Amino acid sequence: MNQRLAASELYQQATRAASLGLVVNLLLGVVKLVGGILGSSFALIADAVNSIGDVVSTVVVLIALRVAQRPPDDEHPYGHSRAEAIAASNVALLVILSALWVGWEAIQRISLPHPIPPIWTLWIAAVSILSQEGLYQYKMRVGRRTGSAAIMASAWDHRSDALCALAVLIGLAIIRVGGEKYAWADVAASLVVVAAIAFTGTKLFRASASELMDPQADADFVECIQQTAISVAGVEDVETLWVRKSGLEFFADIHIEVDPGLTVAQGHHIGHEVKDRLLAEFPNLRDALVHLEPHRRS
Repeated sequence: MNQRLAASELYQQATRAASLGLVVNLLLGVVKLVGGILGSSFALIADAVNSIGDVVSTVVVLIALRVAQRPPDDEHPYGHSRAEAIAASNVALLVILSALWVGWEAIQRISLPHPIPPIWTLWIAAVSILSQEGLYQYKMRVGRRTGSAAIMASAWDHRSDALCALAVLIGLAIIRVGGEKYAWADVAASLVVVAAIAFTGTKLFRASASELMDPQADADFVECIQQTAISVAGVEDVETLWVRKSGLEFFADIHIEVDPGLTVAQGHHIGHEVKDRLLAEFPNLRDALVHLEPHRRS
């Protein structure tokens, strides 16, 4: 049985993962924002902005996953699966802009007095670390199974958030131990958060933009498709095979070599056998365009 999942299951898993991340980030964002304001910690406020930005990003991804499942129509004969990559690139820009805003706010606070945050602000940061790292582990598993660029990018965003929360925890601990003379540690921690947010946004944008440029799919996946096509009776060889990723699904263009002595009807039958076999073996393959070439015997 092929290990790759059907497209409907791929979208269901990606949607569940995104929904869980939305709920957790919303709760963490509210707690960190309230804790940062009451505890006079801009690092916690910056981290809260990061989490709330993730909530907005996840809403965009969920909408895109819904749009991507729409069937083809006259205007979009290849379907709407690119919506996921488009959403990921727009989310990336939002992440980068939020990093610039938080960075500017942090720099403006460098010279301002910083009261010592209460001890409970450290607990908020610690809970955030554990929650975000847990989401990273879960979403990476889902992302690998589904091949979702948005979900894998979201997973790395959670790892980035965990590191941000760690920086906040260290900064708050330094202030608690060292006193007001180490108040700069809160701003320093917030700038670490800014750097992590910007890095994540840039990485996400590059990955989503690359997918929109139609790169060849993973080499192992391409090899599996080639071997499946060759196994069909009448196929002598595969001359060309292009496989492009579109959201959670794939499209294949394949040129198969057949006996040049076959009739048009016989060659046509083999071509349909190849297409049917590929679509049956690889449920996440949306379509396969099969072209016939005469086999050149050596």
